[in-house]
Amino acid sequence: MPDRPTTTTAVFADGSISLRLYPHNELSAPDIVDQLCTQASIAADNGFDGVMTSEHHGGFAGYLPNPLQTSGFQLAAMSQGWAAACPVLLPLRPVAMLAEEVAWLDARFPGRVGIGVGSGSLPLDFDSMDVDQSSAVDVFKRDLPRLVAMLAGRELGVIDGDRALRELASRPIPVISTAMSPAAVRRAAAAGAGVIYDGGSNPDRLRTLSDAYVEAGGTAPRILIRRVWLGEPPKEAFEAQFEVYQSYSSTEALSHWRDNGWICGDDANSLATELADAVRTTNTTCLNLRIHAPGIADDAAREQIAALGTEVLPRLRALLAKG
Repeated sequence: MPDRPTTTTAVFADGSISLRLYPHNELSAPDIVDQLCTQASIAADNGFDGVMTSEHHGGFAGYLPNPLQTSGFQLAAMSQGWAAACPVLLPLRPVAMLAEEVAWLDARFPGRVGIGVGSGSLPLDFDSMDVDQSSAVDVFKRDLPRLVAMLAGRELGVIDGDRALRELASRPIPVISTAMSPAAVRRAAAAGAGVIYDGGSNPDRLRTLSDAYVEAGGTAPRILIRRVWLGEPPKEAFEAQFEVYQSYSSTEALSHWRDNGWICGDDANSLATELADAVRTTNTTCLNLRIHAPGIADDAAREQIAALGTEVLPRLRALLAKG
């Protein structure tokens, strides 16, 4: 098998394999942060190119209110690799403030920071921030191209004196948009953003979206999410996670899901083959794996991260390299 990478791969690079991490809400707050950093470090040391964390508020379903801050914690703990807050809920914060915060995190960890954004769909997120959810989609449509431009050192307006943002003119920070409809992928393509899909939709549906993105002129990353487990799967935890997604996903989105969205198996070769086939079938450029679900303990998560990194990822990279 090929050697694992020993240097940081560009954020969301073609062929990259990242890991989504979630807080273990059965732990105390300090222990949650410690686990997020420890698991990020294990991922980086075992072959993952980067890690992602995502946003919901009020302790909802094991998400975080502060994924960008958490990315900073993780980068400080990681020997290599990148970290991305993906997705951040863009309508909940001023776009210039978000751009500044991302740029200055990149100033501390150059070339190791990415950002993904979404419009949000959970009422709790908007109620907790006193934001009118009915305006969220319009705000997202307005601010996505602004964020892409600002993180490329362009269209800075009255904050053009910000040194961290100005320096991005020569090394832009990639921006990813959640996208699960043809209109959404075309919007991302027009803005210069990449796209990230949900983790359970069937491959044919995602291929349709990827093709629409490319036809619209999109050239940024297209990220496939897959929930994966090597070994005997914790089925009850998987079903519990699916119930979480059902609680806030639209009927349209759920209509494209395939069972509970997990790929499981005892054989690393078979698992790698199925994941590589999914990348090719969906016409995506990189892969984000998830292993967390309610009821999976932190020690089991650490073991699974290491097992995937040492047993599946080398085989998967070899298959992806063959194209």
